[in-house]
Amino acid sequence: MEREEVLFGVLGPVTAEHATANTTDGRSGPIALKGPRHRAVLARLIVARRRVVPVARLVADLWADSPPPGAVGAVQTFVAALRRALEPDRPPRAPARLLVTEGPGYALRAEPDAVDAWRFETAVAEAAELPPARALPRLDEALELWRGPAYADFAQEEWVRGERARLAELRLRSVERRAGAQLALGLAAEAVPDLDAHLADHPWREDAWRLLALALYRTDRQGDALAVLRRARSTLVRQLGVDPGPGLRRLEADILAQDPALGANAGQTGPTDTAARLWTRAAAAYDRTVAAGARARLETTVGLLRDLAVTGGGGLTAAREHRMAAVAAAEEFGDPVLTGRVIGAFDVPAIWTRGDDPELARQIVAAAERTLAALPPPGGSDGSDASGGSDGSDGSDPSGGLDPSGGSRTYAADGTYDAVRCRLLATVAVETRGSHSSRGPQAAGQAEAIARRLDDPALLAFALNGAFMQSFTRAGLAPRRAEIGAELVALGARHGLVTFEVLGHLIGLQAHGALGDFRSADAHAIAADRLAARHELPLVGIFTRWYGALRLAASGDLAGAGSAYESAAADLPDSGMPGLTHGLLPLALLSLHFADGPRVPARDAVDPAADWGPYRPWIMPLAALASGDRPTARTALRALPDPPRDLLYEACCALEATVALELGDRAVLARVRERLLPASAELAGAGSGLLTLGPVSRYLAAIAAALQD
Repeated sequence: MEREEVLFGVLGPVTAEHATANTTDGRSGPIALKGPRHRAVLARLIVARRRVVPVARLVADLWADSPPPGAVGAVQTFVAALRRALEPDRPPRAPARLLVTEGPGYALRAEPDAVDAWRFETAVAEAAELPPARALPRLDEALELWRGPAYADFAQEEWVRGERARLAELRLRSVERRAGAQLALGLAAEAVPDLDAHLADHPWREDAWRLLALALYRTDRQGDALAVLRRARSTLVRQLGVDPGPGLRRLEADILAQDPALGANAGQTGPTDTAARLWTRAAAAYDRTVAAGARARLETTVGLLRDLAVTGGGGLTAAREHRMAAVAAAEEFGDPVLTGRVIGAFDVPAIWTRGDDPELARQIVAAAERTLAALPPPGGSDGSDASGGSDGSDGSDPSGGLDPSGGSRTYAADGTYDAVRCRLLATVAVETRGSHSSRGPQAAGQAEAIARRLDDPALLAFALNGAFMQSFTRAGLAPRRAEIGAELVALGARHGLVTFEVLGHLIGLQAHGALGDFRSADAHAIAADRLAARHELPLVGIFTRWYGALRLAASGDLAGAGSAYESAAADLPDSGMPGLTHGLLPLALLSLHFADGPRVPARDAVDPAADWGPYRPWIMPLAALASGDRPTARTALRALPDPPRDLLYEACCALEATVALELGDRAVLARVRERLLPASAELAGAGSGLLTLGPVSRYLAAIAAALQD
């Protein structure tokens, strides 16, 4: 007897059906799921994507207002009935195969291709990697899976709201990708009716307007194409209070100019030639149509700087040089929303916790704080703004929904103020990295709360970057950073946020390295390198090569690690990351002397003349000890500040502990023990993904022994 397969449908009303007829009774077809609560339990487990949902969570979701006294028993009854329906041939008392009990709750162990939504996502992801001729049928197959709105039976339920919105957005993008594939294949006429229907239901989709106008133009309907663009402008202004974006404006100008690049045969030469020609034509069209002093130019410039920053060391340095000038230019308009957009648009993922230009960071934070203060108070549920203020009693927008600069553009109605506020707070969190100020963690928490309330993936990714940068308030927070990394990976993969997906992998590499889970860290390194190669992100390799050296050190190959560190360091001067570069190689080579635990290294390993960068204060007492100067070492030890709250916090504490152990300084030992205790299960310094001074537990054990003497 062949094992029966159950297929689940959520792209419409929730359904289940037996798909294999090779059972004892030839069973196949729909499965009766009984009442709405049974369906709700099944749907909630599908939303969890094979993960366990605790019974308490199921109760809270099924009875959002007030669970009845017997709610837990009711859930157990629903589960038992579902098990009988899903696996009718399961012998009595045999363990369930599909709807399993695990820990505090239940999980649905459906196969990856057993849920139509999962098959849809797989097909869409595969189509994105295929040429148009192969992508089109794959997208057709994916879209045919839809029978109605996702989880249609539970449209009002909070627990499925995010998943429904995510799937709906993915479907809309798939319709537009399908139209793009048709245009690429010369099927413009076939694309027109589907795009018309698409826009009738979703008139805010600017890319759909662009595709429809282009399809009409390619079927020799230039007048209709221009009429569509005028209709797009009218619809966007009337319904959303926004003007068309640069893409629609450029297309209108190109149609009026009858640009040959819009023709059906455009793009059939080599990709490099096509890209170069497109850049030239787009830049020329932009110069023709966008006034020299227009706000759009400023926002476009910041977008270019953001993209430039991830192209390599030279691009990162150039972007940094022009960043504050863009902010200053925005402030001249006197519009805090524009200024906030310009400041917050520079959401370049940040992985290293020491800034490259502290003065620039100070200026950016000051500008962000000024802009936050200039925005109207928020109308969010928390009732407080970034500076601790509160809303008016009626929660209304004090500006009346007008552009603060005096224009008529509506901001508050579409959440623009909150989105801008979120980006400003995330900027503050990222740019105050490594400091001891409470403002950074506060701003990170506020940004994350706003982003989750707005349910905006790009905002949440930026806010999580801020949360990561502020996750160093004490030692031992690698598990929290592993969670942030995992969420960024999932968020980036799901919504096409490639640079944040890479950031998530690099954070995962660091966090799992700190926990000594090198199998997971290795997987993150491989994934980061793969994405970097595909999307031309050369700076990623700097971190993964350094991680390779750390792996050699952690495995005991100290000679190999030393050579790997020397090789990896050759890339640092051109990386555009002085905050990473200064002092790193000497510190990494020194770390190899701690393979057997805390001990004062030989004198040549702590040469005071070397470029120790920001780590010099923690090296000087060690260097004095290595040269036999104990009084100087004691003075330098007592003068040490609290290490910066960053990726090398535990490493600096370990260096401090080594000196204090040698000198028998009980006061310093007690202080360092308190700092390191939360990280007792971690490897000192490995959270950087670059180097390690060995297990924190060794230092704690040595300190405990010294304090008992």
